[in-house]
Amino acid sequence: MKKKKILDQIRREKVSYLMLLPNVIMFLVFTVYPILWALRYMLYDYKGYGEARFVGLDNFVRVFTRDPVFWDSVVNTFVYVGGKLIITLPIAFLIAVMVNKSFRRNAVVQSIIFTPTIMSSAVMALIFYLIFNTYNGSVNKILMSLGLINQNINWLGVKYAMLTVVIIAAWGGIGNYMVYFITGLTGISEDIYESARIDGGNETQLLFYITIPMLAPIIKMILMLALVISFMDMQSILVLTEGGPMNATNVMFLYIYQLFFPVTSGSTVLQEFGYGAAVSIVAALIVGGVTLLYLFLARRLDKIME
Repeated sequence: MKKKKILDQIRREKVSYLMLLPNVIMFLVFTVYPILWALRYMLYDYKGYGEARFVGLDNFVRVFTRDPVFWDSVVNTFVYVGGKLIITLPIAFLIAVMVNKSFRRNAVVQSIIFTPTIMSSAVMALIFYLIFNTYNGSVNKILMSLGLINQNINWLGVKYAMLTVVIIAAWGGIGNYMVYFITGLTGISEDIYESARIDGGNETQLLFYITIPMLAPIIKMILMLALVISFMDMQSILVLTEGGPMNATNVMFLYIYQLFFPVTSGSTVLQEFGYGAAVSIVAALIVGGVTLLYLFLARRLDKIME
């Protein structure tokens, strides 16, 4: 009887199931299968050709004891993520407040600010490569003309490379998070602001005592989304520096990519599918751990503020 009810429901909802089918297939092919593949080959020494040799947990022993490059990439990842979030989210929030206040329903202004988000990461990185070029880049020319520097700065050298990729990543992400903040701001009734102004509240007080508290659920969602996305960033770094110089900008997922697809002739990274699978599992656990820690702290903060 229960089976008949299920079949009847499938017949009634067959159009809905057919519409969901492409997404289910894509999920199975591009998410579930790669995870299962990684779980299998993480226990093998496999170079992408020939026979896969079973090595047990040796790949994980290598990750934790014999691979300083990976742990350097972990440190670089946290520096990159922290720098990007510190720059991107406050600027995106302030722009959202200004746009929502001064240009309400002005789609042109919002579209202009959002444009960097829809640009290809590779194209954006190439443009900024020219802008930050040591000898002909416009950044050095402007700083020289203002008298702020006496000689050209190598923005993609060891000292400044991470700062450069963080600035570029922040520029590309501001528009996206601005839209999220605007979505939250439009849900705050103007009557609340009017009541606060009547009681003598100024714009700064309105921002800290009305806007930010009422946006708290949206801010938590945006922060978690930004955190996960930033951990997986690698496209612009791949084009700009390929993780160099001297692994100064090598982040976790770029290092994993290089294990599967070495990108430079001078790279010391070899194609190692089995080891790359093990590293990807460790990286996923690190990202998952950070996400769980964030959710735990967010819930504790909610309880404190209740």
